Amino acid sequence: SLQPRPLKPRVLLWADLSYADMEEVEAAQTTEELQRALGRALALQLSRPSDSILADMYLYAVLFCRERQFNREQTSVLVSIVRALHLANTGTPLNNMEYCFNYFTELVLCHCVRRPPFSIDLFSPEQATQITEYLVNTYFRHYALYKYTFTPQVRLDLSLTYCGMLNKHFRPGTDEEKETATEVLESTAHDEEIKDTEVDHTGPTPWAELSQIVQRELSSEVRRVQTVLEQQLRESTQRLDSRLSSVETRRDKKKTPLSKRKTNEN
Repeated sequence: SLQPRPLKPRVLLWADLSYADMEEVEAAQTTEELQRALGRALALQLSRPSDSILADMYLYAVLFCRERQFNREQTSVLVSIVRALHLANTGTPLNNMEYCFNYFTELVLCHCVRRPPFSIDLFSPEQATQITEYLVNTYFRHYALYKYTFTPQVRLDLSLTYCGMLNKHFRPGTDEEKETATEVLESTAHDEEIKDTEVDHTGPTPWAELSQIVQRELSSEVRRVQTVLEQQLRESTQRLDSRLSSVETRRDKKKTPLSKRKTNEN
């Protein structure tokens, strides 16, 4: 199925990076050491291009935590949130940007309120805002690139069977099936003999006309579905852009000094 199963937010403390893993991560002094430590902890093969991209994604998340002076527990949870968000994004080739954003916000809230065993108060409201701004400006800004890189390409194999035609892949097993197959073949051969005597061979055959009709209908339907999907993608992107803009607006207001805000209001 193209639709992923619904994801339920849960506490992610030590889910992907254990306490011992975090000790190794904190001991890393250089970027290369930190990347190797994350690769070992998260079972990434840094020689593979896809895993190298993931390693960079987790690396910058840890650097963000260091910049904000997050503790071990907070760093471990943030890496797990980023990983859970990425899995939700790449769990389907369909556009699920809005679903991923809602799932991400629920994961963050799950670590901001003390309500065991459903949630814990690991992040303060200010830290939750910082995390949201960070992932909005990093992962969600490149959502489509992650989707394209890590989602398998979907192909449609269409097989049509017409009434009165015997499937070429059909293999009769029982005597009754063999008799039925023989009758169908004889009837088809008889009909073709009649058509050969009645149809003018200078024009297109009925099967060619039928094939053209089917191709026209399929092409029309594919174009219609493509138009609908593109429209849904545009609407989803516009909704997310409006949310991102609102987040950036709130961030800019917080950065504006109170005295300057009063001056602007006057």
